[in-house]
Amino acid sequence: MSKWYFEKGDQGDIVISTRIRLARNLDEFPFPAKLDAAGKNKVNSLVKSTLFANGGNDFSYIEMKDLSRVQAVSLAERHLISPEFASKKDGSALILSSDESVSIMLCEEDHIRLQVMKSGLALEEAYDIANKLDNVIDGKLKYAFDDRIGYLTQCPTNLGTAMRASVMLHLPALTRCGQMSRLASTVSKLGLTIRGANGEGSQPRGDMYQISNQITLGITEETAIANLKSIVLQLVAQERAAAAEIIKNPAEEDKIFRALGVLKNARLMSTDEFMELISVVRLGAARGIIDTPVEKINELIVNMQPATISAANSEADNPAARDAIRAKAVREALS
Repeated sequence: MSKWYFEKGDQGDIVISTRIRLARNLDEFPFPAKLDAAGKNKVNSLVKSTLFANGGNDFSYIEMKDLSRVQAVSLAERHLISPEFASKKDGSALILSSDESVSIMLCEEDHIRLQVMKSGLALEEAYDIANKLDNVIDGKLKYAFDDRIGYLTQCPTNLGTAMRASVMLHLPALTRCGQMSRLASTVSKLGLTIRGANGEGSQPRGDMYQISNQITLGITEETAIANLKSIVLQLVAQERAAAAEIIKNPAEEDKIFRALGVLKNARLMSTDEFMELISVVRLGAARGIIDTPVEKINELIVNMQPATISAANSEADNPAARDAIRAKAVREALS
């Protein structure tokens, strides 16, 4: 089955992906920080049996202790788990759908971190899937919930809906124009935040940004999604306008073809160089300057990350070997 991130969704020239994440805790257990491995395994078993008893044939169940460090980090690179969860071992588990659109982290910061990913801008669709899975679990297991402050979570910033909706955007033109700090300040006043692609504290490598809701208390899920969608569409329009101006300059078109030439011919390529060049090429593809499909570029961005290369290639056991494998894979994909 094709992975969700190999597709081009709505507004796919700018919007790479949509994520809905719900944090939930079971009422009868302390938060994971206060649970021993046996308690965590009990939580995991309850959630697993509930989902697998309700048509969960599409899911696989993975104990984090059974994964190597490289395999776990590769999951984080593909945004299927948080970077922090990649370090979890005893008592932590992952439930993952075959197309990787649904991933459920068990005993991360909360008992359940239910995440749905879709290509392009698909907030309503992702929320609908997440809500249905949430209802399946809630129908069998009792959540920690307060009528006044909503779902109870280990971190107070998630109280209320305990929902984080986020959209991944490729914004090379706005970055080049020096607009990102102004935009980040503007959206923060609207209850949203712009970060690097890997979330809080990360840098926007390859001009990839994640915009998400900050407010979870005193607001409904539907309102939060509508607010986020409205701002995303404005950012998409601004990026397209900025890109249209940039590519009028022949030097910018030259830069796109030079970047493509390096990607098609290099024999060694680091992650940082790849991300810098592929961002330029993706801008050219999105604006129709080159005929490489955007979805092929998206697939490369996912598969050319360090741990993902190492997980797929046993000989990629050092940076130089990875750089050679990356360069060869990129040449073949773009030839």
